[in-house]
Amino acid sequence: MKYNKLRNYIGGQAIEYSGPCTDLVSPSDGTILSEVPISTANEVATAVATASAAFTEWSALIPKERAQVFYRYRALLEQHMDEIAQIVHDENGKTLPESRAEVVRAMEVTEFACSLPQLIGGEVLEVSRGVECRLERAPLGVVASICPFNFPIMVPHWTIPIALALGNSMIFKPSEHVPLSAQRVAELLTESGLPDGVFNVVHGSRDAVEALCDHPQIEAITFVGSTPTAKAVYRRATSHLKRALALGGAKNHLVVLPDADVEQTASNALASMAGCAGQRCMAAASMVGVGPIDPIIERLCQQAQAMVPGETIGPVISAAAKERIEGFIAEAETQGAKVLVDGRNVVVEGKEKGFYLGPTVIDHVHEDMRIAQEEVFGPVLCILRARDMDEAVKIENSSPYGNAAAVYTTNGGGAREFIERASAGMIGINVGVPVPLEPFGFGGWNDSKFGVGDITGKSSIEFWTQSKKITSRWPDEK
Repeated sequence: MKYNKLRNYIGGQAIEYSGPCTDLVSPSDGTILSEVPISTANEVATAVATASAAFTEWSALIPKERAQVFYRYRALLEQHMDEIAQIVHDENGKTLPESRAEVVRAMEVTEFACSLPQLIGGEVLEVSRGVECRLERAPLGVVASICPFNFPIMVPHWTIPIALALGNSMIFKPSEHVPLSAQRVAELLTESGLPDGVFNVVHGSRDAVEALCDHPQIEAITFVGSTPTAKAVYRRATSHLKRALALGGAKNHLVVLPDADVEQTASNALASMAGCAGQRCMAAASMVGVGPIDPIIERLCQQAQAMVPGETIGPVISAAAKERIEGFIAEAETQGAKVLVDGRNVVVEGKEKGFYLGPTVIDHVHEDMRIAQEEVFGPVLCILRARDMDEAVKIENSSPYGNAAAVYTTNGGGAREFIERASAGMIGINVGVPVPLEPFGFGGWNDSKFGVGDITGKSSIEFWTQSKKITSRWPDEK
């Protein structure tokens, strides 16, 4: 194995584990990278007890003292960028440039966490003669974060630096498909001076997730993953009276108007659908062409055919994922859709056991096809046709998801109309991956998010803290 057998990270150190494990398989070549603990409720309970003990001292620090840890941590992320990117490449299959971009994004959110002392200053007002009201924000206690496989570094940093800088202690449960980077994050946080027990990593699968939802000392929990699992986590956590924010799947639409720029639209749409092998909730899934957009489609297909699996596009996460995605393509083809660019049957020399798919473009897809309704989560773009803006918006609105949507046009009026009518939490104008950056929050609508607020940005402050209101009046010294 390229990496040592993994262990849970509790109380500032790796803890020996003798329970069941699962193999960590490289999506690039099918080799075994490591072994991952499949933790139970017992390991979760140990981590929670450790985090609870560490919370008292950590939460007592003033915000700017806590922020100092994350200044140092941000510097370590930059210092170890190539090392972390290699880990992400190994466990997830992303290309190295994509992996480095993840680390940069983690650094950006950490910078936001460093700014929190300036953002959480309390409010004070004399509400009547001699009576003063003041608002302060207090941490919740022990919190938990459950993350998916598609962004091993970026998505965890939506929660880790913010929740910790606000004074909470945390149990982190990474995907069992990408656990290596989580271990390195824990080590770097310890090196940054984070007190032992404030951040803990528990590896595992369903049993660990359910134990986190059920544990009475965990005050809040976030989840990022598929919509069915997001619903299950949200219901289970809130049934135990916890705060919960669960982000689910997506079916993002790119509406292309006839006046869209050919080169910009084609290259941007391709980057959206094929970047990170299409394994992101912000990926373009459906292009809705309004009127004659064939030149854009032709250019998109030319660019898609020029991508090289194993070089400019990585593998999908597993053999099961590859099989599922290829099943979507085959089914659409039998239902009358036309495959313009076929990414199936890809073999990368020297990595024949990897789980590769090339970019796939499918035209003449209809709304009632399964591939037009369900999340594929691969480098596949469906093209639907619409007579006008009304029909295009109807197609977008009919999706149960509401994560992101984009419009391609050179007309400001058309863009404004789409913004007002699209049913999605994040909108792009000539931007296929409209991810908001801090201080703006990440979060969708409808079946793409369960809970109140966003997981990043200023909105996250409300989620990770509780307000304390103090009303004071002192005797008249006169």
